[in-house]
Amino acid sequence: MSYWKIAWRSIEQRGLASVLTTLSMALGVMLVVAVLLLYGVISTQFQNNSSLGYNMIVGPNKGGKLQLTLNTVYYLSEPVGIIPYEYFLEFRDAAERKEFLATEARDGKFAAYTAAAIPVCLGDYFGRFRVVGTTPDMFDQLAFGPEADRQYEFASGRNFQTKSPENGFFEAVLGSTVAREMGIKVGDKISPSHGVPGGHVHEQQFAVVGVLAPTGTPNDRAAFVNIEGFYLMDEHATPLEDYEMGQQEGSERSAQSEPSGSDEDAETSDESTETSLAASNGASTIRQRLPLNERAISGILVRTVNPLVTAGLVQQIDRGRTAQAVLPVREIFNLFENIVGPVQAVLLLLTVMICIVSGLSILVSIYNSMSERRHEIAVMRALGASRTAVMIIVLLEAILLSLGGAAIGFVAGHGLIAAASGVIEERTGVQIGFFDVAPPVEDMELWAGGPTLSIPISTELWVIPALILLAIVVGFWPAIEAYRTDVSRSL
Repeated sequence: MSYWKIAWRSIEQRGLASVLTTLSMALGVMLVVAVLLLYGVISTQFQNNSSLGYNMIVGPNKGGKLQLTLNTVYYLSEPVGIIPYEYFLEFRDAAERKEFLATEARDGKFAAYTAAAIPVCLGDYFGRFRVVGTTPDMFDQLAFGPEADRQYEFASGRNFQTKSPENGFFEAVLGSTVAREMGIKVGDKISPSHGVPGGHVHEQQFAVVGVLAPTGTPNDRAAFVNIEGFYLMDEHATPLEDYEMGQQEGSERSAQSEPSGSDEDAETSDESTETSLAASNGASTIRQRLPLNERAISGILVRTVNPLVTAGLVQQIDRGRTAQAVLPVREIFNLFENIVGPVQAVLLLLTVMICIVSGLSILVSIYNSMSERRHEIAVMRALGASRTAVMIIVLLEAILLSLGGAAIGFVAGHGLIAAASGVIEERTGVQIGFFDVAPPVEDMELWAGGPTLSIPISTELWVIPALILLAIVVGFWPAIEAYRTDVSRSL
């Protein structure tokens, strides 16, 4: 009979004690796996998604840079303010500015540094998901992925249009998660709610013309609507609060660039008030495009023409009083380095201590059984088993108990994360499932200013050899006691 089988038979003889010991180890392993998996997957997805084809966010100068990043990139917090639409036009060239500023023949003052500039308007919800008012450029000009080299694809339908013959200004594109959870498909119509989930539902309806293929980014959890239709919803035609200095500056520039009574101004007015037919609650309603002085945005997604100009552009924007510029990648890395990283180290230390305590329970369980097993060990010795063989059997028993707890703990840890995946996604915006594994650890500080830890493979895989080593350590004392058993006295 093999040593492994003898050790297993010994465990079976003390069934209840063995089960309790295994469950104690499983609890510690479950917590270790859950902490490693949760931190690893969330940190990786946050860092990979911190730049979805743009390297800068321009937003209101209220609030902090991290809040602006979490709100604009991950849709996790509420907007803190607005900036004039005219400020956004400073990132566009003369041809695009002329659409709103008929007398303007110059490029915006930031246009030379900008490869792409996408406006976003936030504040409404569809169910529990954020509604984002933006332009078709969101999916035509931006990419995603760690290298920002993946183009957006549509699982069904197409991108929305600024103005379509069928739906006018009221078209929408849904992220894959929104479409799946809300049961919406191309051709359906949605009505956003104002301000908060479950708030007042707007009468205006948007026709869903496209559903994005899954991207693994926060955009899977957003409903994107044409910004022109967003402005035409109730209470969106005027600023939600006040512009403060930004509004005053924008209005003064608008008055200077759009003198009343001019032929060019009349032409622009005609263009900006083109009508479209929008289906709202099944009724045909004529909607007009909102003029410049009634527009405001929550932020601007900017991709600079060259990383070398980014720092200078940030300084130039921050010197003004209208907006602030944020580098989302920097903010996310600072968040994890200064706040989340130390918390993870503490949680990991606590879970390791739990595993050590669980290992001690294995020691206690086996050691307490030694007095009952002395006769059994003496019989084995009398039948020819060596002292070393007896010692190995006891160590294998400790290893089996540890690996049994590890197996249960791994399944329970992943099951715990899967059960809490809905809450995790709602609070962090990160999707995580049962089969996700913890990524490798790179340069994790064990304590502030202390040494760093790097593990090139999934941290979960290191739990197994660590538990085997722990089992050998805690099983060594009972194994020595078995080794020293006096055969003649025990018989």
